[in-house]
Amino acid sequence: MLLSLEIKAQLRRNFELSQMEPADHRPAVKLFTPDANATWLFSELGRDGDTLFGLSDLGHGSPELGYSSLAELSFLRGRLGLLVERDRHFTASKTLSQYADDAFRRGSIVT
Repeated sequence: MLLSLEIKAQLRRNFELSQMEPADHRPAVKLFTPDANATWLFSELGRDGDTLFGLSDLGHGSPELGYSSLAELSFLRGRLGLLVERDRHFTASKTLSQYADDAFRRGSIVT
């Protein structure tokens, strides 16, 4: 399971709070490809249970804020055929916009 029930609940709470007023949440989860250079930090999960909002870095030097599909990420494979994994040791130390500012400046996500 890519996202635990606890993480999904936090992502959904963040989404609901963002619908009431603009918010800059800390990412609730970090995903990565162990055999490629892709990293994602997500702070929200939409009502459809599939649409994630966060910061994506596909390893090409141009991280971006936007939406990703949980279903698609669940099947995505890196160069050696390994699936996307969750960083079980990740705890956000700043907000998504702070990670984004750093990533835009550096050309990659650094946690």
